[in-house]
Amino acid sequence: MKNKMLRNILIPSLAAVFVLTVPTLLIYLGVIDGFTAQIVSLAGVNAIMAISVNMVCGITGQLSLGQAGFQAIGAYSVVLLCTKCGVPLPLSVILGGLIAAFFGFLIGFPTLKLEGDYLAIVTLAFGEIIRVVLLNLKSLTGGPNGMTFPTIFTNSLDFGATLSYLAIIGTLVLVILFLQNFLRSTYGRAILAVREDEVAANSSGISVFRYKMIGFVIAAFIGGIGGALYAPFIGFIKPDMASFNNSITHLTYVVLGGMGSVTGSVVAAFVMTILLESLRFLSTYRLLIYPVLLILVMLFRPQGLLGTRELSFVRGFDKITSLFARKKSVEKSGGNSDGRKD
Repeated sequence: MKNKMLRNILIPSLAAVFVLTVPTLLIYLGVIDGFTAQIVSLAGVNAIMAISVNMVCGITGQLSLGQAGFQAIGAYSVVLLCTKCGVPLPLSVILGGLIAAFFGFLIGFPTLKLEGDYLAIVTLAFGEIIRVVLLNLKSLTGGPNGMTFPTIFTNSLDFGATLSYLAIIGTLVLVILFLQNFLRSTYGRAILAVREDEVAANSSGISVFRYKMIGFVIAAFIGGIGGALYAPFIGFIKPDMASFNNSITHLTYVVLGGMGSVTGSVVAAFVMTILLESLRFLSTYRLLIYPVLLILVMLFRPQGLLGTRELSFVRGFDKITSLFARKKSVEKSGGNSDGRKD
């Protein structure tokens, strides 16, 4: 039992260290150019936003169309905290997530008692309200012109690309690890129970509203972190971050990856971001990829890429070791895989 627990901790930890250190070293040495590294980092930000949407839509079971509003809150918060208040950037990123979570609590408290499509309508209105407020607070947010935010991420392409990859992908790994462990906890299982059947969960003593609120606030916090990382990485923010189109883009990643699959939405965000950046020579025609892929997914795999399943390094390691063990036993016996000799 102890060996199994050690293996379940050690294998994901080694995989996380590999994902962080090896590409970072390759970027620093120039093997991976700065432009490619920045595309991957942008995909990491999109993956964080996809996880935020998946936390609401796939895991909590509620339809939210305003997650881009939390991203905008996190982005503007980190810029204002750094420029106006002199707060260090790492602390500002955390505070940006907490501010977005606070707004998530304010929005969720009255709206999560609603049923059906009303939550989607309210969250859609919330995103538009945030966009309009940011447009009109010109003295504080720059209005439609947005705000520039030059940081160490944007001052130097090579060093900035290395640092941004390490910061963004490192945060993404932490978010995935947190969410995977949270879903295995008592709170996570209660949220999943509410998603499956609210009436049965309520009859079992689970407070439906409470766990909906927990899931919604966590999603808002993750969305705020995504926005807080986007601002120093891009170096420019504008009110259109909170637009409905931005929320739909994040929702597309979740639909393609699989509702309820954290790793599925991450894979979809990386694939779609890298694919769209690779097809920039097609100009605006590349945006046709989204509807075409959605149609194909709805026709041939409506549950998404992974459905509700998760990618697991432990299961992958077990399959590889069993394959090698089987091959070794076949070679040792001098026969085929079924034990017969040639």
